[in-house]
Amino acid sequence: MRIHHDWKALPLDARGATVAMGNFDGVHLGHRSVIDAARAACDAPLGVITFEPHPREFFAPDAPAFRLMNAESRANRLARLGVDHLYELPFDAVLAGLSPEAFAREVLVDGLGVRHITVGADFCFGRKRSGDAQTLARLGHELGFGVTVAPLVGNGAVQYSSTAIRKALAEGRTREAERMLGHWHRIDGEVLHGDKRGRELGYPTANMAVDGLHLPAFGIYAVLVDVLTGPDRGSYKGVASIGVRPMFGENRPNLEVHIFDFAADLYGQHLSVALVEYLRPEAKFDGLPALVAQMDRDSVRAREILATR
Repeated sequence: MRIHHDWKALPLDARGATVAMGNFDGVHLGHRSVIDAARAACDAPLGVITFEPHPREFFAPDAPAFRLMNAESRANRLARLGVDHLYELPFDAVLAGLSPEAFAREVLVDGLGVRHITVGADFCFGRKRSGDAQTLARLGHELGFGVTVAPLVGNGAVQYSSTAIRKALAEGRTREAERMLGHWHRIDGEVLHGDKRGRELGYPTANMAVDGLHLPAFGIYAVLVDVLTGPDRGSYKGVASIGVRPMFGENRPNLEVHIFDFAADLYGQHLSVALVEYLRPEAKFDGLPALVAQMDRDSVRAREILATR
C-alpha cells in the first residue's frame, strides 16, 4: 500500500482510484462495509481518503484522548484489507476552511482525480460540516465522479461505532469490541527503552507509548503480538500490562508486552499488539515476590486462553 500525505502533485498512477472516505478510527465493521462498497463500485485501484490529525483533534486539541488507533495502526489495518492507496490528507486550517464545493473540486477532482467515491450515510464534510452524503452525490454528478452512499451497519438495534467500541474497551470487554471491529483491538508502535524492571523480575518486556489514544481498562491482557520490523518479524503470543505500574510509584500510562519464549532485542522495532482478553485490573502488591507470583499466574492463564487463538 502506498501512502500519500497531500492531494497536490500526485503521480499519475496514484490518481483515478475508487475511494472510500472517512476518519476510519478503529476500521470497524461499519468502515469495512464502506471500503468493500468502494472496491465493488468500479474497476480501478482501491483507495482510502482519511485525515491526519483527526478533525476532532484539530478543533479540540486539549480534549481528552479519544482515538482508537494512531496513524500507523490505521495504515497497517488498511493495508491488511488490500487498499492500494491511502490518501492521508493533512487536516489544517486550509482544509477545514474549504466549502463542500471547493473540497470536491480542488481535492477530489483536481488533486486526486477520483473515479468513484463511497461514504457512509452519516458522512459530513466541508467548512462547519455543511455538506453531507447527498451534497456529495450532487457534486459528483456535476463534476464527473460516481458516488455510493453505504448504509450504516450494526447488529440488531446496536449500531457499530467507534463510540461503542471505546466504551467496551474502557470496561475491559475485549471480545465485544472485537465483534464490532471485526478484528482484535490493536496498539501499534515502536519499542522504547524503559526502566528494565521486567528483565530483573524474569519477565523482560517491550515498552510502547500509548499517548494520544483512548486507553482500554488498565490491567493485564492476554495478547497476540506481530513483530512488524527487524530480523525477528513474525507472530507471537504473550501477556501485557496497560497502566501506570502502581508498584513503582506514579508513572505515565504505557503498554508493556512480555512475549512468551522470546529473547531477542526489539528496541526500535515496531510491534502490533492485539488485546485478546482482559485478565485482571492492575494492582499494588505486598512486595516483589507477590508480584512475580501473580505474573506467573497471569502467564499461565494467558497461555491457556491463547492456545485456541
